[in-house]
Amino acid sequence: DDSTWRPAKSLGKSGVDPWGHLFETRPSGQAAKREATPVSAIFSLPGFQVELIHTAEPEEGSWVNLAKDDKGRLLLSPQWPKAANPEEQAQRGLVRVTLDAGGKVAKREIIAKPLYDAQGLLFHKGAIYAVVNQYSASFGSGLYRLRDKGNDQYDDIQLLKKFGGGGEHGPHAVVLGPDDHLYILCGNHTKVPDGVEPSSPMRNYAEDLLLPRQWDGNGHAAGILAPGGYVVRTDPEGVKWELFCAGFRNPYDLAFNTSGELFTFDADMEWDWGMPWYRPTRVNHCVSGGEYGWRSGTGKWPDDHADSLGAIDIGLGCPTGIGFGTGAKFPPKYQRSLFVMDWTYGRLLAVHMDSQGASYTGTYENFVCPLGLAKPGAPKAPLNITDLVIGNDGAMYFTTGGRGVQSGLYRVQYTGSESVVTARGDLDAGVEARALRRQIEVFHGKPDPKAVPFLWTHLNSEDRAIRFAARVALESQPLSEWKDRALAETKPWAALTALMALARTGNKELQPALFEALQKFPTSSLPEDQALTKLRVIQLSCIRQGKPSPERARLGVERLGPLFPGQSTRMNHELAQLLIYLDDPTIVAKVLTMMDKAETQEQQIDYLFHLRSAKIWTSEQRRDYFAYYKKDRSGMKHPGSVNRWFEEAGRPYGDGASFENFLKNFQKEALDLMPADDRARVESTLSKAVDSSPQNAPSSTFPQPRARSFVKDWALGDLVPLLEQAGRARSFGKGRQTFVDAQCIACHKVGREGGGTGPDLTAVASRFTRRDVLESILEPSKVVSEQFQHTTLELRNGDDITGRVVNETAEKLTLQPNPLQPEFVDIQKTEVRARAFSKLSPMPEGLVSVVSKEDILDLLAFIESGGQPNHAVFKK
Repeated sequence: DDSTWRPAKSLGKSGVDPWGHLFETRPSGQAAKREATPVSAIFSLPGFQVELIHTAEPEEGSWVNLAKDDKGRLLLSPQWPKAANPEEQAQRGLVRVTLDAGGKVAKREIIAKPLYDAQGLLFHKGAIYAVVNQYSASFGSGLYRLRDKGNDQYDDIQLLKKFGGGGEHGPHAVVLGPDDHLYILCGNHTKVPDGVEPSSPMRNYAEDLLLPRQWDGNGHAAGILAPGGYVVRTDPEGVKWELFCAGFRNPYDLAFNTSGELFTFDADMEWDWGMPWYRPTRVNHCVSGGEYGWRSGTGKWPDDHADSLGAIDIGLGCPTGIGFGTGAKFPPKYQRSLFVMDWTYGRLLAVHMDSQGASYTGTYENFVCPLGLAKPGAPKAPLNITDLVIGNDGAMYFTTGGRGVQSGLYRVQYTGSESVVTARGDLDAGVEARALRRQIEVFHGKPDPKAVPFLWTHLNSEDRAIRFAARVALESQPLSEWKDRALAETKPWAALTALMALARTGNKELQPALFEALQKFPTSSLPEDQALTKLRVIQLSCIRQGKPSPERARLGVERLGPLFPGQSTRMNHELAQLLIYLDDPTIVAKVLTMMDKAETQEQQIDYLFHLRSAKIWTSEQRRDYFAYYKKDRSGMKHPGSVNRWFEEAGRPYGDGASFENFLKNFQKEALDLMPADDRARVESTLSKAVDSSPQNAPSSTFPQPRARSFVKDWALGDLVPLLEQAGRARSFGKGRQTFVDAQCIACHKVGREGGGTGPDLTAVASRFTRRDVLESILEPSKVVSEQFQHTTLELRNGDDITGRVVNETAEKLTLQPNPLQPEFVDIQKTEVRARAFSKLSPMPEGLVSVVSKEDILDLLAFIESGGQPNHAVFKK
């Protein structure tokens, strides 16, 4: 019966050029003007006052970056959807706001036409430097210099450097360093630009993974290799470029403190929740030659790898702007604080840093956030904070916006009784240590006859940052000048640090001598930090210099085998990897025992993942191993830090979106590595842990789907006037049923249940208003996060194929065309003529056309509640 069928609509080639953004002009009906979050819904620390001084007009876009010029005027960079025509495009630019003496908005104007979507802005020596991210703008990704032609409009636009890559993980911030150089921050999907100096501080980087990696279970960042996200440095003319540091995922902003030290706030990968390689958002001290250990998929390095540097872990979130309180009329504690912004949960945190040798450690607190995060039970309005700046008046100004949400400009003043005298920056206990570190950094990338004698003492430093800087400098010197000295060294830290440099730079012929040198330091007699460093040196030698000879491997097993298992969780995990790699015949039995004793889900999965690479098994061990894929982990514990991060974000724990697919892929790889006869026996009895039906069909705690008939092709204007009704006396049961019937559960998680191919909706109300959520349901292609975009491949034979890229190698791409079906297509890269992101959301239109307006309001309430039946939206 086709009487209720909706008319078909031709979408061309999945909305790719030349069709453009097909839903851009779709009529949505009349809707009320959107407003920025009111200050009544915002918490700030005692003594601080927040004001909303301007709500963005539609023609001002959605703000993603904030800076100020030499006159104290604020420069705001907007994002917009694609322009409908060239005339509209030409009228877009940066928004400049002039403030009056009281901090109120006196004037607003559009400048620098037609440049926008600058995710980095800096005013320096009469010019605006802008890092444009080719996400919605017409300009390509790159560093631009904007000059004034005498009309105060800054429309003389010059490209200084092109960047290969764009989007949410493309190029971001630009800041001015104390050396009068520009520092530019790029996300992990941005290629290192051409022309970088070979003498750059950051060099000699590699993946450095001992056992095979698994790409992300949903294909995010598949094929992305080291260096990952990075910082480059250049002069104001953009002539000489150096790779300064790397190993980030996707930090958005940079900031220097008064000591001239550089910091960033790196992003987590929320799809990794529940996995041992999950790394929270983290503040990184960005130093010359610094390596911060991000690798794609399961490859992320532990924080204690001695060839990387640590972090101040913050927790869940999506990092946006950062900045120090320098120049603020705040108490000295907050003038010294690094303020970091979490877009997802609306938190502006003050990070209080203390010197730790030549680097830093720190603590943090909520400075500004939704009222519901600070006062349980209070409303938790979205606060999509994007950037901040300290104004000339000593107040902090911050913006909200991004992904098309309503923007606001806010002002934070201190109104308390503490002194706001300018904080002194020369009282820091780490001044001398950082000065020494900088002396060492002079030799980064630069051979010098004076280097080795100067460096050698500092290889034995108790300060991790000093040892790291000395090793990077040593690797820049000719190997012949220090090889023998490294092999002969007897001081533990000096020897281990120098031998790590040798493992990273020496050839295969040096491996036997390196292993002999390590024998001077029995692992069992070393403190844990040195023992872990020794294991890492062995790993790096195996990775970079090749697998040891069978005899050498046997000796390694004899010496390391008795140490596993020990009392240290970290040592156990590193030893397990090494012994699996060296084919220890006893390691499978030992690891299975440790899996059974694992105190947390993360510990158990770490062993489960690495054990798939072992080669020596009995049939019983195979049976026991694969049984772990069937285990119910819902009651397993998590590390205390993980539980705290979820609590601080104001949401319940949930496994990440890639969790189930990771397990499927581990199991598949374990089977693929087995001999054919063993595999046949296992597969004949194996009941798979995660079935191959459409991903994560409704679980038993959700109702079964009900057949529905067409009701109406709902438009935004039909429902926006009713949105206030979604905030009280709604039905939890009907909202949950609609979540199933509208097929939301097939792709979206709420709590621990649901699919993983779309955004997790558990805490979506922390970053989007009801209107934003409704708009995403009715017009899913209007704004699509890059994480969830599909890729369209145009093939040389004239065909095209669209799907999620789940794996990429030098030779081929693997796509999943249907997110609800475990079917994959391999495409050789030689067959591909062009590739581009699809402008259509994987989520189809019309999913709620089979439900009533009351059902939609209940659905919005259910989503806002995060699946919690006791939420305020269900109370009368």
